Amino acid sequence: MSTTKWVLDPTHSELGFKIRHLMISNVSGSFQQFQVEAETQDDDFATAQIRATVEIASIHTNNEQRDHHLRNSDFFEAETYPQLNFQSTKVEKISDDTFTVYGDLMMKGVSKPVKLAVEYSGVTKDPWGGVRAGYTISGKINRSDWGITFNGVLETGGVALGEEVKINSEIQLVKQLEPVAA
Repeated sequence: MSTTKWVLDPTHSELGFKIRHLMISNVSGSFQQFQVEAETQDDDFATAQIRATVEIASIHTNNEQRDHHLRNSDFFEAETYPQLNFQSTKVEKISDDTFTVYGDLMMKGVSKPVKLAVEYSGVTKDPWGGVRAGYTISGKINRSDWGITFNGVLETGGVALGEEVKINSEIQLVKQLEPVAA
């Protein structure tokens, strides 16, 4: 078996999230700048070692004022902790197209284990001769586990923000070709 390296195709990938707002709806956001790398034995995703780095300053919720607030000390503290990092610890194959990825998520200087559901869409050749793999990733984390506890109490009871953050991502990886010896 040989080791296969995969890198993110950022133009065909998105890293999104949702959080409950005012106890009545969800607000969506995404990170615009992030990297994902994986190494597998041949093309076997069950053997993957996955690393992701997310630039906190790239947070985008379609509201510039909210984005600025999310970057400050009430939430992510982007100047002190400019990146969020993920490192897989185990990939569990559930079926041919379903996996559970376990790993450590480092945010605001705190590392906690997380579990992500992955739907594998397969591998295909693109029109330019490259090989690509597609994944839909979902999961849930509790933001207070990483010290993100800012909130407000509502006049009608309850709080402004939920504790649970839903992760929803579409990731496309490109197989790196072996370097040609000179």
